[in-house]
Amino acid sequence: MAGIFKAYDIRGTYPDQLDETTAFRVGYHFRDLLDEEDLALGPVVVVSRDMRSHSVPMARALKDGLRASGVAVIDIGVADTPQNYFGIGFLGASGGIQVTASHNPAVYNGFKMSRRDAIPVSYETGIAKLEELVMGSDAATDLPPQAGEEERSVFDEYCEHVLAEVTTLEPRLKLAADAANGIATIYLPILERLNVELTPLYFKLDGTFPNHEANPLKHENLVDVERAVEEHDCDVGVAFDGDADRAILIDEKGRAISADIITGLLAPRFLRVEPGATIVYDLRSSWATKEAIEEAGGVPLRERVGHSFMKATMREHNSPFGGELAGHFYFRRNFTADSSIMTVIEALNHIRETGRTLSELVAPLERYHSTGEINFRVEDKDGMIRHLADIFSDGEIDYL
Repeated sequence: MAGIFKAYDIRGTYPDQLDETTAFRVGYHFRDLLDEEDLALGPVVVVSRDMRSHSVPMARALKDGLRASGVAVIDIGVADTPQNYFGIGFLGASGGIQVTASHNPAVYNGFKMSRRDAIPVSYETGIAKLEELVMGSDAATDLPPQAGEEERSVFDEYCEHVLAEVTTLEPRLKLAADAANGIATIYLPILERLNVELTPLYFKLDGTFPNHEANPLKHENLVDVERAVEEHDCDVGVAFDGDADRAILIDEKGRAISADIITGLLAPRFLRVEPGATIVYDLRSSWATKEAIEEAGGVPLRERVGHSFMKATMREHNSPFGGELAGHFYFRRNFTADSSIMTVIEALNHIRETGRTLSELVAPLERYHSTGEINFRVEDKDGMIRHLADIFSDGEIDYL
């Protein structure tokens, strides 16, 4: 189990790093992360899962653990991670757990956890405690249930919630969408209501990801949707990740648009409704993102990378919208959670309302060069930070 407890989730290879016993104990000890306000809502936890074959037994074991601890379960079935967040808020649950390994290869699985109102559980706010409890646990997997379980789909309500983001359905546009055999496949009924001529790629659930990885941050996974945009003369394309909480947009020329540029493009839409509002963006973003927010009369607020940091800051400042370079876009009206499908809808809204192409809309924002993300591995990262601070001691030091 060593190493499966990450900054924002639990994730590892199945079954050697993460198995049903671990899943049971994660469920059993999850109650210990809930505070009085969470517990007062039941306690009841929303559970859902992605399309991986081993997500079925993992979800079963997780639910058994929750129930053995006295936490009731509402199972909403196969769902995208944003739908889990929606289910928590819509059903007024104490929390939620999505069984998924997101964009990771088929051999992986894991858990994304939230408290009431879809407040994320990070390493700092609960995963570290859960690691200690699970690693030291001897809870038997045959403990009897102390609470009930209900199967309850929220998909119809979720569709209406998402479609409320639509401002106009005219003119009809052409959209190429790559679900990568991931959970975004379930978005087909939503996409069909957006008045688009849809070119669907890999809209068949398959947790082995037979066509390509469900990771749109790797350009090789965008080649098919970029080609489809060009071949079918589409107005826009989108590539979803495995659990559909991220989206990368493609312009009509078949070119992937960096997510920080999309944040800068969409932020003014929210600022027209709420002048002076705070828009949160991650620290890797282009200067153009900050400048676009300022030019639209908003307050740009830079934050650390990671959905738990982004969501907490958005809640603190009542921010209507935020975005990360990794393709996460956050919406206050979505319980301050990320939603790939709402991002697609907002992009379609903007193209339709302006009558301009996506490439024309983003061109003014693409005024700075970007290296893309470059990662370095060092043995002593804190020591390296101190060393860099010494080198640049005559300048302004920003430790964010």
